[in-house]
Formats: sequence, structure tokens, C-alpha cells
Amino acid sequence: MATPLVVVVLVLSVAAGSGCASGRGVTLRAVPRSPLAETFQLTAREGPRVSDRALQLARVHDLAEYLRGDPRVLLAHLQEEIDREPTAEKVYAFAELSFLAAKHLERRNPEIALDLYGASVLKSYEYLFDERFAAGRNPYDPQFRLACDLYNGALESALRLVAGDGGLQPGETYTIETTAGRWDITCTLRGTGWRTEEFERFEFVSDYEVRGLKNHYQTYGLGVPLIAVRRNFPGEPRAAAYYPPELSFPVTAFLRPVPPRAGGDPARRAAVLELYDPLETTYLAIGDRRVPLESDLSTPLAFFLANPQMGHINTLGLLNPESFDALRPGRDEARITGLYMVQPYQPGKIPVIFVHGLWSSPMTWMEMFNDLRSSPEIREHYQFWFYLYPTGQPFWISATQMRRDLVEAREVLDPTGREPALDQMVLVGHSMGGLVSRWQTLHSRDDFWRVVSDRPFHEVRGDEAFRRELAELFFFEPNPSVRRVVTIGTPHRGSPFSNQATQWLSARLITLPKWLVQGKGTLLAENRDLIRDDRLLRIETSIESLSPRSPVFPVMLSAAERRPAWVTYHNIVGIVPGQGVFGRLAAGTDGVVEASSAQVDDVASELIVPADHMSVHSHPRAVLEIRRILLEHLDDLRGLPPSHPHDRTAARP
Repeated sequence: MATPLVVVVLVLSVAAGSGCASGRGVTLRAVPRSPLAETFQLTAREGPRVSDRALQLARVHDLAEYLRGDPRVLLAHLQEEIDREPTAEKVYAFAELSFLAAKHLERRNPEIALDLYGASVLKSYEYLFDERFAAGRNPYDPQFRLACDLYNGALESALRLVAGDGGLQPGETYTIETTAGRWDITCTLRGTGWRTEEFERFEFVSDYEVRGLKNHYQTYGLGVPLIAVRRNFPGEPRAAAYYPPELSFPVTAFLRPVPPRAGGDPARRAAVLELYDPLETTYLAIGDRRVPLESDLSTPLAFFLANPQMGHINTLGLLNPESFDALRPGRDEARITGLYMVQPYQPGKIPVIFVHGLWSSPMTWMEMFNDLRSSPEIREHYQFWFYLYPTGQPFWISATQMRRDLVEAREVLDPTGREPALDQMVLVGHSMGGLVSRWQTLHSRDDFWRVVSDRPFHEVRGDEAFRRELAELFFFEPNPSVRRVVTIGTPHRGSPFSNQATQWLSARLITLPKWLVQGKGTLLAENRDLIRDDRLLRIETSIESLSPRSPVFPVMLSAAERRPAWVTYHNIVGIVPGQGVFGRLAAGTDGVVEASSAQVDDVASELIVPADHMSVHSHPRAVLEIRRILLEHLDDLRGLPPSHPHDRTAARP
């Protein structure tokens, strides 16, 4: 085992080089990604290339001479051929030729290009779904697959023109002219908890390359994946207080023609541009067919992570808790600390709340979040929240604030207490966040106060407001809505990371809230006769609070043994692999927390993961374990035996 100071130096080096938000986000591509680019040589100097099959059809129907002239003349003649004798081959050729003509005219005449892109989308849809061609439709034909790409590519190109002109807003109607008549296209929301007023703007997924997230989750089908950026608006729901600024989220656009009305004008048709939340909708019903929706869940998340506002939250929360904690939920000002949501509140779904550790922020959970929400079964039953708190203060102060915030969230989201899913919460805490999470399930009795004094608390003298704060710290009951707590790399008995060197350094770097410093000073001065042991009261920083010599850990472990019957604990422990210098120095630890401190006996399961402290919560085995626990939680609620039985209890090293 390395000396504590050596371990500290190594860990600080890792942390400084891999900050939670650094290196994550997106980069802008030079050219948007498109499967059509190579097929039709869209970037070639001589211009796009017509496919051999479309060219052959033009020759067969004596239309080849029109390929070199005004594309609208060619398409008009081709439409006549379709009206006279409709075939899938002709409809496909129309979709392709219309798309290529639009691409050619896009810069010179965007209005005509928009009409041509729209016509290409509608013809692609006709090729894919018109019942007249059902008998001969062959999904193994490369042309079928190309028609899917044309649908998506032409729709994206059309949306770019609309968005570039300040359009593309839910509720708006756009009109395009095609050879088959005029189309009125209305943009509307489908299958999403977001409201029309919440859409600030759209970005295109194909414009961006994801950085920093190990796994990129996409599904393949029809539709255009978009990044929606949220805006605040007057009269928004109370749950909006829990959305971070500049929140971005996934949306998929799908264009669906509306069947013509009997007796309606055949030259005037309607279509709906449907905007879906791919986290809620993965398939569309078109006639009797089940069509997969194209989606990208990771790029919108990476786009959000690239927001510079998220960059330095972890350091601010460590070094200046007072400024970090100045804006609390429920105040009129913009909120910093507390609960955060990245999707609309979803009644009926169980909250999973991620609680970060020391010198960290919710950004540290993005790998696990990205992986977990890729599972349809998990998405169907759970919603993911994040808890942000200033990590420079003792962890029991943060735990007290979290207790208040959970109560407040229940009052905001479910004031009548009729939402049963909110009584099945799962907390997942990394490092110090595991202590903050466990604290929510403890019944203090007077055990914590007895560390300080043998006298009753009501005898304490001092400012009444500070006495109330102090009472909240020492006397509390378990939250009845928390059913499971998963701790990851948590120092249940403290960490050698907290030693004389780090405590000395933290005392000089961390600026503590004035109310805390002044209040403790006054308390100690006015109650010398009551205070038997002032060690707990003199702990002022999170680094000090994590010392193995802290008197709070034995009491906390004893209180956990009396946890409520409704609470289940799980544990994940990181152990640094023995290879290399760091592996040898940190043997038997995760580099910060010793195995003897990370492991506890009161858990339903415990998994040992070959990872260091900074990465244990994003390790694939840890993510799979959280997934297993969440599925087990569902089985318990249904009264079923585990559907994914695994023995995750590992032997002690």
C-alpha cells in the first residue's frame, strides 16, 4: 500500500487530467454525415451521379434527353408516366431524380430546392408504403434500402432549408409545390412530454462527431435525428425548475402524408411533420407495418456536455461552497444546486438519482447514464435524475440539504402524494456521494448528538436559526420514498486520502460558508459546559469529514444496521489491477479508498470491479450491475423471482 501522500499525488494528477466535463462533447464535422454522399457522389466536382437503374428507366421511357435540361420538366414527364401506369420503379426514380435536382439547385435557388426535396420525401414514402406496390416490395433489394436513405436524406435536406430560414417550429405549417400538386405540411409533436413552447431551436445530429462518450447509441430506420435545445417560457410547469440551462435532448422528425379526403381537391394535399421523443417512441405504425424510428441518443447528450457552463462546476463546488450554494431550489434566482432532470418529469416511472462524489458534478455520470438509458426495458420503467451539491463542505451537511431537496421535489411534482413510483426511488452514489445517499435512509435517534454531548439538545444556547440548522444535522428520520441505495467506491470507514497533508491544503483552498464558520464558533463559545467532544463540530471541510478518524463513521455504520425494512443496500468496490507502478502502489485499494473501507456487510449484493476510483462507476461491469439491480427492483415490485439471476457477491480479496 502506498503512503497516503503518494496516493494523493497520483489521484490528484489523474483528476486534474481527466476532469468530469473535460474532453466530452462534440466537434463540428466539415461535411455532414450522409449515407447518400458516396452513393451519388454528392461532393464530386462534376456534380451528383444518377444511379444506373434510374438512368435505365429514363432511357426505357424515352426521357433521357431531359436529364440535361430543367429537372422540373423531366419530373413532370415522369409524373405523367406514373399517373398512366404506376410502378414502384418509376416512383423510386422520381424520388432519386428529385433529390439530385434539389441538391444541384440548393445554393442557387433554395425555394425550388425545398419543393424538390419535399417531393423526394413524399415519393420515397410512396415507394415504401403504397399498398399498390405491396405484392412486389422486396426489402432485400438494394433499391429498397436506398429508398429509405433517400427518405431520410431528402427530409433532412428539406429541414435544413426550413430551419435555416428561421422555421421548423412545432405548430407551424409550410407549403411546397410538387408535380403532383401543392402540399401543406404541419409540424406537430407526437409521443413526447416536451411542450411546443419549450423548443428553442434544432441542430442536426449529422453535423457533429461525439467526443468523450465511449459508446454511441443509435437505432436505424426512418426519420431524421435532431438535437432540440430547450428554452424557458412564461407559465412553464413547476417541474421545469429542475431542468439545467441550455438543456438539449433527442428528437426524431418523420414526415407522414395525410390520406386524401373523399371529394377533396386532388391537387391540394396535406402531410404532417411529426416530432418524436425517441426515448419514448421507437416504432411507428404505418398501415399494418411496424416501422423502426431512426434515432441518436448519444449525440444530443454530448452536445449538452459541450456547454461551457458545465465546465467548472466541480471545482467551484469544492473550493467555494458558499458561492456554489448561494442559489438554492425554491428561490427566485436561477438554481445551481439540487436535483436536475434531463427529460420531462414522467409520472409512473421510478426515479433513479445519481449522486456524485468529491470534486465532481453530475457530468461524472454521463457514461453510465448514456449506457443505461439505451436499454428500452430500463427506459420504460425508470427516469434518471441527478443531484448536484457543493463538495467542499462536510458530507453530512450535503446529506441534510439533499433530504430537504427530496422533500421539496415531492411537493412540487406530486403535492397530493398519489404517485406511487416516487415511493420506489433508487439512489446511486459514487465515492462521497455514496455517504450522502446512505444518509437518506438512516434514523439518527440521538446517536450522532451523543458524539458531541451527553446533555439534551434543547439545552443548547445560541442563535435560534443556527440551532434549527444544527438540529437538522443531528436529528433526522429515513426518507420513506428511498427503497434502494447503491454505493460505488464509497469510503464507508473513511479514506487515507484525508490526511494531514490534504487537510492542511484543503483548509487553505476551500472557502467555507460564513454561516457555518461563524455559527460553529459562537456555538462552541456559548456552550462549553455542554460540549463533551468537539471533534465533530470542528470538522469544516469535506476532506476532514472523510478522515478514518472522524467520529461520524462508527455511528453511521451502527445506524445503517437499523435501516428500515423497506431499504435494500448494494455495493460496488473498485480495486486497482496490480500491473504497473500505480497498481503496485495502490494494491488493495482503488487508489483513494481501501477495500476494508469500501466493503460493508449489510448489503444484498457486492461486486468487485477492476478499476480505479475515478473510473469505477463508468466501468462496463459496474454499469451492468446497476442494470441488474434496477431489473431486480422491478421484479420485487411485481412480486416475481429475479428475471436476471446472477451471483454478484464477490469474495473478499
